[in-house]
Amino acid sequence: MYTLSVDTPSHQYPIYIGNNLLQKFELLQPHINQKVAIVSNTTVANLHLPTLENVLKNNGIEFFTVILPDGEQYKNHDSLNQIYDALLSHHADRKTTIIALGGGVIGDMAGFAAATYQRGVPFVQIPTTLLSQVDSSVGGKTAINHPLGKNMIGAFYQPQVVLIDLATLDTLPERELSAGMAEVIKYGLLGDIEFLQWLEDNMPALMQRDKTLLAEAVRHCCQMKADIVAQDETEQDVRALLNLGHTFGHAIETEMGYGVWLHGEAVAAGSVLACILSEQIGSLKPADTERVKAIFRAARLPDTPPKFAFERWLAHMRHDKKVQSGKMRFITLKQLGQATITTIEDEQPLRKTLAAYLSQ
Repeated sequence: MYTLSVDTPSHQYPIYIGNNLLQKFELLQPHINQKVAIVSNTTVANLHLPTLENVLKNNGIEFFTVILPDGEQYKNHDSLNQIYDALLSHHADRKTTIIALGGGVIGDMAGFAAATYQRGVPFVQIPTTLLSQVDSSVGGKTAINHPLGKNMIGAFYQPQVVLIDLATLDTLPERELSAGMAEVIKYGLLGDIEFLQWLEDNMPALMQRDKTLLAEAVRHCCQMKADIVAQDETEQDVRALLNLGHTFGHAIETEMGYGVWLHGEAVAAGSVLACILSEQIGSLKPADTERVKAIFRAARLPDTPPKFAFERWLAHMRHDKKVQSGKMRFITLKQLGQATITTIEDEQPLRKTLAAYLSQ
C-alpha cells in the first residue's frame, strides 16, 4: 500500500492506494463520524456498495445510501437535490460524513453537496474509476454542470481522506479505462517527460491492467497532483496547468451533450488540439504532436475531435473558467513535459488550430 499526503492551507489529508482497501475499516475509521451518507450510482452500487455497507455495519456505523443514475448527463442540479433530500429526510447534521463511492461524477456531486449542506460537512472520496483515482478525487474540486458549461457551479472543498482501492478497476469497462488513461497521459505531457516516456514503454501492459504498473501510475499521478495542489489550492496559478486539453475538451462535451463523449475522450482530443495550438504560437514541433497522437491511440483514445462550427467552439470556450477579463487563456506546451498558461487575444491561431475540424 502507498500512503501519500495532500497538504493545503485549508486541510491536510492522506491518500491510500492499494488493493482491497475497501474492506479495511481501520483506514476509514479516523475520518468518519458515527453517521454516514453513502452517495453512489446504479452501476457502482451493484458492484461495490455491499462491501462498503458490510464494513460499516460490522463496525457499528449508522448509514443510509443515496443511489443516483449513472452518467455525466446526470451531474446536475436535479441529482444534487436528490442528495440534499436524502440528507434532510435522514436528519443528517454537521457531524454526518458523506462518502462518495464512484467515479468523477459522483465524487464531484457528493463533494459539492458536502461543501454546501449546512455550510459544510465532512466527506470521504472512494474513487472507483481510473480517471477519478488519478485526478478528480484529489484536490477538492467539486461541481455540477450547467447546460451552458461544464463544472461551472461548484466549490473548492477538501475531503478527509482519499481511499483508492485498485481492485475496483477489475470491473471497469474498457472504454472507462481508456478515458482514465487520458488523465494519466496528461500528467506526463504537462510536467514530467520521463513519466511520459515510461507510459509510452508500458502502455500495452497498462491497458492489459497490469496491477503493479497501474499502482505505480496511480501513485505517480496522485503525487504530482498533491504537489501542485499544495502550491495552489484554489487554482490561481500553477494548478491551472492540470487543465491541459480541458478548454477544448469541455467544449466538445458541452457541444455533443454531456455523456456522449466521456470526459477522458474529450481531454485526449482536446490535448491534441492544445498541441496544435502550441505549434501555431511557435512553441512545439509537429513531430511532438504526432508523438502525442500516438500515445493516445495506444490507449485506445480519439486523437481527433468532432466537427462543429468555429462559432460554437468559440462560444463554449468563452465560458471556460480560465477566462479572465474577457480574454481566453489556454494551457499550451513549450515542449513535451513543460506546460504554460497562454492568453489568446487573436482568434486566428484558434481558427488555424481548428481548421481541419470545422463543419462547413
